[in-house]
Amino acid sequence: MQNKQKKNAWIPSYAVFPLLSCVTVNCIVYFGIAKLAGEWKHYDLTLPFDRAVPLVPGFVSVYLGCYLFWIINYILIARQGEEHCIRFATADMMSRLVCCVFFLVLPTTNVRPALEGEGIWVTLLQAVYNMDAPVNLFPSIHCLVSWFCFIGIRGRKSVPKAYRVFSCLFALLVCVSTQVTKQHYIVDVFGGIAIAEITYYIAFHTNIYRLSKKVFDRLYEMFFSRRKSACGKESEV
Repeated sequence: MQNKQKKNAWIPSYAVFPLLSCVTVNCIVYFGIAKLAGEWKHYDLTLPFDRAVPLVPGFVSVYLGCYLFWIINYILIARQGEEHCIRFATADMMSRLVCCVFFLVLPTTNVRPALEGEGIWVTLLQAVYNMDAPVNLFPSIHCLVSWFCFIGIRGRKSVPKAYRVFSCLFALLVCVSTQVTKQHYIVDVFGGIAIAEITYYIAFHTNIYRLSKKVFDRLYEMFFSRRKSACGKESEV
């Protein structure tokens, strides 16, 4: 059996395919459904609370900055061990399939405010509005992924407590940013967090992750075995 974790590797070998699978499933669901359901009837779930929330363009820095947070924490979570990594990836992909169902059954949209004034934050938020159509809102993937970044290291003593606390606070801050940038409504936040918690619980309290593990093991053997074999032949020459 090959060692799937190189010493001091930034991304362990066993984590390559789980992490790539998370990104792939996310992109297929988000962009695929947006294109498929683009012309369908969309529902506006705006509540009085949402109308009362002020627009704060400066929070676009958190809304966009969270992408770096996601990358760092997903790698950190993957480094917690092979089984933890695969269970987490299974939860992540399951959550996107749940999102896919909601995006198809209940397409959502909202009415974004007209931005006034000048400045870097207004310019950036307008760019977000221009690039990201107001679709696939419920549940919020921004909130879902950010919450995964926290619960994936929650209770992990190998991760400094200060960083675990930071991850929780930053995940909550991302949720706030989705509100004050008017990218989502409040039900999107609770929907994203709830789906993250439910799928995480299922992945870590059942054996459903074993199906993912079989696929990842097969991919690992196909890719890394051939690579090592090719390197061996080159060294012989």
